[in-house]
Amino acid sequence: MIHTLAITKDNQLLENLPLEQLTQDHIHWYWVDFVSPTEEEGKLLQHFFHFHPLAIEDCFNLLQRPKMDHYGDTQFFVLHAIDPKSLGAKEINMFVGPHFIVTFSLETLHVVEDARELIRRQQDSWHIGSLFAAHAVIDKIVDQYFPCVHFIEDDLNDLESKNNELDDNMDQLFAIRSRLLKLRRTILPMRDLMYHIINSSRIPGLKEQLFYFSDIHDHLLKLADMIESNREITADLRDSYISINSNRMNSIMTTLTVITVIFMPLTFIVGVYGMNFVNMPELGWHWGYFMILGFMIALAGALYFYFKRKGWFD
Repeated sequence: MIHTLAITKDNQLLENLPLEQLTQDHIHWYWVDFVSPTEEEGKLLQHFFHFHPLAIEDCFNLLQRPKMDHYGDTQFFVLHAIDPKSLGAKEINMFVGPHFIVTFSLETLHVVEDARELIRRQQDSWHIGSLFAAHAVIDKIVDQYFPCVHFIEDDLNDLESKNNELDDNMDQLFAIRSRLLKLRRTILPMRDLMYHIINSSRIPGLKEQLFYFSDIHDHLLKLADMIESNREITADLRDSYISINSNRMNSIMTTLTVITVIFMPLTFIVGVYGMNFVNMPELGWHWGYFMILGFMIALAGALYFYFKRKGWFD
């Protein structure tokens, strides 16, 4: 599917024009959006727009790292949006020329439609040209990141305040770290891309609109800091949980050790008198059984109080 939007030289907005009419003299700049294109529509990148073959190849080969390439007076960008449910990266390819912008995605993404709606509303900015549309697309992509990061922060705050079982907390913690890692793989490359964009001298008209793109870069810096901060919090929580689990295991092992040490001499005594040799004088005592049993109880009690005094039961 192909959507077209054009701004005329007399500041009129036209939509859904055929591609052939977009290059007429009265058109100031235009935007062509390829959404889930068919094979024939995909060929228009080469036959109608005459884009570089390497850029066209990148459009169809997923998943490219966010980047910027220069092909003459046409700039090619690979951008990453985020699926709010899976937090996986969704690729958007964008060609920006002096009087046009072409976006290409293999699936429907709401951020592109949001950017198009923004352009419809901001008539005062139509005179800026194709960079206005490029900024709108990138800005909407970055704005989409914030709810995902804030949602993870809320889950992390809930986890800190809960008093659940340790195993449940660990499962939730590692799930949060996994989601943070997915966001980090998308946001950090986009941050680096924006840094290269605002420091590029090969994009016509960028100098006049630099503060808009710098604002996006600031947002990405903030997002990157939020992600790293949350990762540090999860690492601290993980270490705390591991420490608690180790202390709990040490306590259990101490208890088992005390019980084992108490029963070792008792087991030894029972083993000795269970050998049933004929010449064992103690077996003939009238009160022998009760004496040995009392001695065993006294010995176990003495060991118990000894270990308790040493603090092994604290």
